[in-house]
Amino acid sequence: MDRLLQETVTKGDFLTFEKLIKQDEKVMMQTLPGSMNTVLHLASRFGHLELAKEIVKLFPEMVSMENAELETPLHEACREGHLETVTFLVETDPWITYKVNSREESALFAACERGKIHVVKMLLDSVPRLLMLETDMANTSLHVAVSSGSTEIVKEILKARPDFARKKNVQGWTPLHAACSKGNLEIARELLKLDSDLCLIPDSEGRIPLHCAAIKGRINIIDEILSSSLESAEMTTYDGQTILHLAVKNNQYEVVKYLKETLNITKLVNMQDIDGNTVLHLATASKLTTMVTYLLKIGVEINCSNRKGYTALDVVEADGSNSGALAIVPALLEAGAKRCDQLSPEFIDIQQATIHEGVQSKSMSWPNKTPEYCSPRRHRRHKQNRHRAKQIALQNDGLRNARKTITVVAVLIATVTFTAGINPPGGFSQETGRAIRGNHAAFKVFLVCNVAAFFLSIGIVNVLVSIVPFTRRTMMKLMTLTHKVMWVSTIFMTTAYIAAIWTILPNDRGDRWVLVELVVFGGGCTIIVFFGLGLMLARHWHNKYKWRKMKEKKIKDDSPHSSISRVEEMKMMKNNQDGSSNSDVDSSDHGYHLY
Repeated sequence: MDRLLQETVTKGDFLTFEKLIKQDEKVMMQTLPGSMNTVLHLASRFGHLELAKEIVKLFPEMVSMENAELETPLHEACREGHLETVTFLVETDPWITYKVNSREESALFAACERGKIHVVKMLLDSVPRLLMLETDMANTSLHVAVSSGSTEIVKEILKARPDFARKKNVQGWTPLHAACSKGNLEIARELLKLDSDLCLIPDSEGRIPLHCAAIKGRINIIDEILSSSLESAEMTTYDGQTILHLAVKNNQYEVVKYLKETLNITKLVNMQDIDGNTVLHLATASKLTTMVTYLLKIGVEINCSNRKGYTALDVVEADGSNSGALAIVPALLEAGAKRCDQLSPEFIDIQQATIHEGVQSKSMSWPNKTPEYCSPRRHRRHKQNRHRAKQIALQNDGLRNARKTITVVAVLIATVTFTAGINPPGGFSQETGRAIRGNHAAFKVFLVCNVAAFFLSIGIVNVLVSIVPFTRRTMMKLMTLTHKVMWVSTIFMTTAYIAAIWTILPNDRGDRWVLVELVVFGGGCTIIVFFGLGLMLARHWHNKYKWRKMKEKKIKDDSPHSSISRVEEMKMMKNNQDGSSNSDVDSSDHGYHLY
């Protein structure tokens, strides 16, 4: 691009620009070397509206021209927050709002990244379907808004697409993961207010938002999440690491101290990860003197062995030349720490029992145990949790598939009943255009049932295509309602079919008896099917009832002095009052459940 032209457009010198255009209109087609920005890109970046209008007037196609990064002038205007320029470009060509650059970022992304709330509102109001572009994208504008820390933009996007709160990016992070990592408390509150279950969604490594907050030391966000979901405190990553493991591993002393003062972490402090390491192993391996001293004070199991058979003392002495080891070794020895060759194998059962029941103990472990034998209860619990998570995921997939199936069936019923309604049994009179057998009682039964089946099916379709649930509980309620209405619709359609056959059959007694036999056979099969489904539904409800009674009994049997953690106690009390959100999965032992 000519230097004079670049300076003219950058300064917004309209008169000089007109002179250059009069001399040679082709000068407008020049681009900057490297970035390939056009004059409209520059005018949009610096917010020169009159200049942009003149450029578009002469060359309208320049609105959609792309630079080296595939960005349009709208990207530049949105990034800098020039609302008037953005409005003009969108009104000129609304389709440019759907264009993405080489990183698959739309102009809305650019506005969200810079926190330009007025531009975001304008784009969402002017192009209501703009967010549909991001449905299949891993990274959404909500992720970008959360990362930039703009609470107002987050609210606007959540208002338009609340389901984006559950979308994961390439890291497997939801927007709440990003908010917790960045320390954006207000945004975290907005997301939790929308759906408290968001704090239980793991990323690609099994880390939930609480883990991200612990890694970065965001105590205020940890407090907010725990007030919404206590059960998240005891969830582990795919490597078996708890919130304490991650806090110690990242030397977040204040987080560990906060958790000790807030919760009963007796069980957490002695839990082992997939390698058999406790938080004390991690602290000694990183030579965190202050952390080790604090862990010893709160009653960590000192002589627990990891999968390699090493105790905490073995770990720290493996690098005895480190200056940190000089302070840690005496503290461990004073607390009763031993090396693996000093431990007796006969105490392994005692130690495993005390570790996994959360009882503080100074008992010893077996240094030569195999990985398979290490922490059998933890492995069993971890396997059960993974199995349950898989069951819940399968249930959610099943609900989504059931929704699609009900929609298809409802459309088919509506199609069949519509066709039967405009082509009634017996046909039309060529003279009057009315149904020939309209006066027959059977025809009237057909008409009523056909109309009922048609409108019930239409209602099901309208509900399913209008409501987009993003929580399992809401999905279950929607499926239960539409499923029962579909039952009624199929019964009406069956009745309409029988009435139609009765209407068109001749009055011969033999033919009538054949129809009666068919009705008895078909009706009998239908009754058997519905009766069987009813029994299965009743059995499922009975299993759920027994499961809830067992949970209530378990809570009543727990004494106030038991070793159950405060997290578990409050979690069970909450479930006892409100019911478990996954009671269908927990109470079913058949691999399925009914609505």
